[in-house]
Amino acid sequence: MPDRPNILFITTDQQYAGAMSCAGNPAVHTPHMDSLSETGVRFTRAYCSHPLCGPQRASIMTGLYPHENGAISNNTPIHEDLKGRTLGNFLANAGYAGALSGKWHVPGASPEECGLEVLGVTRDDEVPLRAIDFMKRERAGPFFLFASFTNPHDICQVARNQPLPQGSVRQPETVEECPSLPANFAIPPYSPDMLQMLRQASRRIYPTIEFTEDDWRQLRYFYFRLCEKVDREIGVLLNGLRDLGLEEDTFTVFTSDHGDGHGAHNWNQKTSLYEEVINVPFIVSQKGVTQAGGVNDSHLVSIGLDVLPTLCDVAEADVPDTLEGLSLRTLAEGNNSESWRDELVVETILDIDGGPGGAGNSRALLTDRYKYSIYTMGRYREQLVDLKDDPGEMVNLAVNSRFDDVLNDHRKSLRDWCERTNDPFESMCA
Repeated sequence: MPDRPNILFITTDQQYAGAMSCAGNPAVHTPHMDSLSETGVRFTRAYCSHPLCGPQRASIMTGLYPHENGAISNNTPIHEDLKGRTLGNFLANAGYAGALSGKWHVPGASPEECGLEVLGVTRDDEVPLRAIDFMKRERAGPFFLFASFTNPHDICQVARNQPLPQGSVRQPETVEECPSLPANFAIPPYSPDMLQMLRQASRRIYPTIEFTEDDWRQLRYFYFRLCEKVDREIGVLLNGLRDLGLEEDTFTVFTSDHGDGHGAHNWNQKTSLYEEVINVPFIVSQKGVTQAGGVNDSHLVSIGLDVLPTLCDVAEADVPDTLEGLSLRTLAEGNNSESWRDELVVETILDIDGGPGGAGNSRALLTDRYKYSIYTMGRYREQLVDLKDDPGEMVNLAVNSRFDDVLNDHRKSLRDWCERTNDPFESMCA
């Protein structure tokens, strides 16, 4: 076994945390994602730092929040001085041979600038094949392979009745074959107006505003089939790793850049702050090293902040001491004694122009029990939910004076966070 393990970083696109059979979901079958869970630890409280492809991927690569690295939208580039200070660069400096197979989408930076060889594919069915060829190469040191799959992102095209870029999936014969509606399907009282403003303003992206309940059930069916489709491609990759005898020598992280509304609160797509959108799969696995079959439901994980220090810890790579992300390596090995964060923040921008608060910015602060969200425009801008008693987020406690102390504590924590990270969000809410 080499002194330092190879690193395999696998991502899907737009997969929420519950869209795996190892998460207890009977409507989907993901044996290959499950196999990583069997040899590693599944972190159930893992969150994106921004529920949109470009900003989230830039966050992973830089270890910074989007408002810190500049990539606050899909078309806003990261700061120029960060291009040589990314996850790929740090691992390359530590002697890792790095490569990307699949989707990139880091605004304003190329994979090469970030220390990664481009293996030249974007289709999901080609990603594992090029990745396996890369793993077969003879090299003196370890490798870092970023295998980036697109599905279940094709659910966007399903909703718009467009051809699927990654190929079709099986059609349901009857509605009865489709999953039931989620328990939190209804738009709850005192939900943020801003989300409905976005749906009305962007009907091409949110055609579901006209969906019947049967339409929603069919959309949910297709989403799960897309998750199974990408799971099969992940299986090709993992079987290739095992066939090469590299499984025990490789530290593997599996996650997704963000989730999908999937019908919760009548929401499809991303960008909102609902759990289905911001809570993502996160599995850390190295057979024989990580805690086999572990489930960690207590530690708040930010994939935008924590992937970089975790992989650099494994690689013994130097990283700037200004980064606030935390390494998950020892947690994945079963050591839960280390101190950890007690809150994290998710930021997002909803593409609504001309509103009373300017751009449609939003933030969510998560703590052990509660999630506090605030939007810059519309009624019911503040949301407070008890994720333990109300995981479906159906009751907004911000309108109940009994929870004023909890609400004020979370308001203050978010203000302090904005000040500490130089986030201008607080001034947008004035």
